[in-house]
Amino acid sequence: MRRVIEVTRTVIVKSTPLPRKLFRVFVELEGMYRNIVEQLVLYAVKNGITSFTRLKALKYRELRSLYPQLLSHYVYTVCQDVSTRVKSFLRLKRRGLAKSDYPAVNRVSIWLDDHLWRVRSLTSIEIATHRGWVTIELELHKQYWRYLNSSWRLASEAKVKLDKRNRQLIIYLTFKKSVEAYKPRGFTVADINENHVVVLVDDKVYLFETGFRDVVLGYYYRRKRIQERYDKLYGVNCRVKRRIFRKLKERRKKSDLKWKLANIIVRVAKEKQYAIVLEKLGMNPAKEMISRVKDDQLRHRIYQASFKGVQKAIEEKAREYGVPVIYVNPRNTSKICPIHNAKIIYSNGSRVGRCSEGGELWHRDIVACYNLLLRAHLGDGSVAPSLGGFTLDGSSIPLGSTATHDPTGIWESLWMRWKSLDETLKNLK
Repeated sequence: MRRVIEVTRTVIVKSTPLPRKLFRVFVELEGMYRNIVEQLVLYAVKNGITSFTRLKALKYRELRSLYPQLLSHYVYTVCQDVSTRVKSFLRLKRRGLAKSDYPAVNRVSIWLDDHLWRVRSLTSIEIATHRGWVTIELELHKQYWRYLNSSWRLASEAKVKLDKRNRQLIIYLTFKKSVEAYKPRGFTVADINENHVVVLVDDKVYLFETGFRDVVLGYYYRRKRIQERYDKLYGVNCRVKRRIFRKLKERRKKSDLKWKLANIIVRVAKEKQYAIVLEKLGMNPAKEMISRVKDDQLRHRIYQASFKGVQKAIEEKAREYGVPVIYVNPRNTSKICPIHNAKIIYSNGSRVGRCSEGGELWHRDIVACYNLLLRAHLGDGSVAPSLGGFTLDGSSIPLGSTATHDPTGIWESLWMRWKSLDETLKNLK
């Protein structure tokens, strides 16, 4: 029996620029919404309330008397918003990561349920405000039409933020669809490193250059120069510096790399009906890696290397396509020979090492992939097939016929352009 998964995706669209009088209505609505959020956050944290239903039961009548002009369902959505914020804050506080006694309400999105908004047409929606229902025309894009015209369905909830500079609404629409997860016939292994991701498919290993290290270092030096220049003139918290930082777009570039790479890996696994094998990382793997590193630049590189980010992108894409994901223990995967279970010795920083028992040579990335694959076959995963048909070449010839080959390197500009493994390999040749 196949397992059905419900997948959600958020699509951000903007409204057309609104007239000043109409936009003032949403400014008033946001002001009342923010006031309620600030009041309820203090109350919920002080009394340790994380349940949406309990918070609504305790504060509904009071809020309705304070804001009679608001529809009652705004009280429901505010309570949902606050319970989410308080749960997150109390979780951080238990771990000792909270820096204050109460969470700060810096940004506010107006939560809407099916009583507070509705679709008017393919290009417009209606929102209920304290001044009545208002029609909003949308500036639509290709991503919106792709979701609308495929198997995705529009959910009943939405969120709205205000862009006060351009007098526009930023609307967060949620799309959902149900996906069936299949029983895997084999495995595709993805090993995530600082500057590349290694993928093992049918005894062939591909090394996708990501360039994360160059991106991180490039923005590191740019930020350093900007700080040295403006901190002396205007102070640490100057507005000019923050405006320049917003234009760097480091996060956007890294996000684009992560999602395109995840799309390639998941589509290969879907085509072959394989499961994806990933390393079982902790909550904050970069923090564990830098615990013994003293060099500030190297610490920054490791912390910004997106190990967890790439893995989350693969997980999200796998859910969308119904591809099973299996997690295995990554300990010593690049240090142990998968044939003799003996230590591999690397010298002079080389990525090729020699098995201390069998004498065969192993490429560091290839041996990591094969060890992850072996652990998945041996049952570390939840739906792991048997070991039948799995072979390795253990010849002592340097870089022997199968297992010890160098991986096929694919540079970033090629896989970013073609977005699928087959097309990429055709153009690589």
